[in-house]
Amino acid sequence: MPTTLQAPRAAAPKKDPKLANHWKTKPLEELTDADILAMPDSEYMNDVQMAYFRHKLVQLKQDMHNNAGETTEHLREDTVVVPDPADRATIEEEHALELRTRDRERKLLKKIEQSISRIDAGDYGYCDETGEPIGVGRLLARPTATLSLEAQQRRELKQKMFGD
Repeated sequence: MPTTLQAPRAAAPKKDPKLANHWKTKPLEELTDADILAMPDSEYMNDVQMAYFRHKLVQLKQDMHNNAGETTEHLREDTVVVPDPADRATIEEEHALELRTRDRERKLLKKIEQSISRIDAGDYGYCDETGEPIGVGRLLARPTATLSLEAQQRRELKQKMFGD
């Protein structure tokens, strides 16, 4: 009888009951992912969570802009002519890899902007397809998520079965 191996699932973050009310007394800048995760489900996407995720997204955006500036400087520094073809090929490959990384970040920047707009509109944290809560754990792992885990799995299954 053939057996199928399943990839081990990452352990779901657990709520710490001791942190359940920390968010009421801590300033926003001192809140941690654990504090946000420990909030009761009845407080889903309250003002504190919205502000926390907005801060997280703005910080991510700022980090990407800083990285883009470093890339520009790095590409300028490495424009010296190298006589050895192997060294030149290595430098060009490093540049290509860095540019691909920045292109992925550019696409992620669009998603970050859309997520910030969703926060402003009050739609953040809810699935685009079902309208159900996406979940704090998923949003902490992927702040730009627009689909619940189940909706994302359905979409990926459809893409796998029918192509896109």
